[in-house]
This record gives sequence, C-alpha cells and structure tokens, in this order.
Amino acid sequence: MIKKLFFSALIAASLTLTAQAAKYMVDIPGMHASINFKVNHLGYSWLLGRFDKFDGLFIVDDKNFKNSTVEITIDTNSVNSNHAERDKHLRSPDFLNTKKFPEAKFVSKKIEGDMNDFKIIGDFTFNGVTKELVIDAKHIGGGKDPWGGFRQGFEGTTSFKMADYNVKKSLGPKSEEVFLTLHVEGIKR
Repeated sequence: MIKKLFFSALIAASLTLTAQAAKYMVDIPGMHASINFKVNHLGYSWLLGRFDKFDGLFIVDDKNFKNSTVEITIDTNSVNSNHAERDKHLRSPDFLNTKKFPEAKFVSKKIEGDMNDFKIIGDFTFNGVTKELVIDAKHIGGGKDPWGGFRQGFEGTTSFKMADYNVKKSLGPKSEEVFLTLHVEGIKR
C-alpha cells in the first residue's frame, strides 16, 4: 500500500513538472546556435574559433525557473579556427586529444537567478576530466516562429584553465585560459 502511494505521488509530481516545463532541442539543423572560443596567443593577440558540430537540449520550467536544465555535447573533432594546420594541432594530444576524447559535455546541476540573468552550475567533461563549471547566462527572447513552432534563445559565457583539464601544451601564462561564448536557440518539442 505504501509502495503504491509512493509511486502514485511520484507519477503525479512528474506530470505536474511536465505541465510546467517545456523541452527544447537546440536548433542544429538551422544553425541558430554556436559555441565559440578564444584563447590569448602569447599575450599578443586572440586566437578565435568555434565548434561546428554539437547537440543538446534544455528544459525551461516557467513556473520555477530554477528547475530548468541544460545538456550540451560537443564534437571536439569539429574544432574550427579557420586554419587547417592549426586545427590539426588542436585535435592532437597537446590540446583536445580528440582520438581519445571525441566529445566534451556539459550537464547542468542547478540554476541560480531568474530567466533574465542567471548562473548555470554544472559538470563539464573535457579531455577525460569532469569538473564543475559556471556559465553566466541570460535570456535573449522567446515566442512563436513563422513556421508554427515556439522558440527560446539564450546566451552564456564561461572560462576555464586548460591545465585543470589535463591539457599538456602551454604557451605561457597569458594563454592558459579558454573563454567560451554560447548562443543557443531551441525549438520546443
């Protein structure tokens, strides 16, 4: 009897959450999303690049935004710094080590703040290492699209030290940190 009541309560809670929360798939087919990076090169300039292939989803809970979640998977082989030889080096064990670790992944654990200005705290797995990472984010907008769908868009920034993720190569103290900018538009499912 207690077991039945527990499962009934669990199902009711799940249905309530589903009614309040909406699932969005990142708009990869339309490429209305991007993951960009920059790294200081020797203290003289910025190396800019992006990852061309990634996938993900997010759930937005309108009633209690702190219950929202995010999950993004990056194909590290898709690194693109607009220079083929450099990209080959970036894929090597010196940096991304893509043969051994072809994916990087971020999975949120909690959200602090409201929809307009918030922090996404989660686990970032890169180069075989998982560490907590905080993304400073904000809502860009949401609403109906011209094709009968509903979309939400967000942007976020974060940074991490390469040495924290066992990246072997160092180009000096000015080049130790990677800065990420994420622009994510999702289509409601």
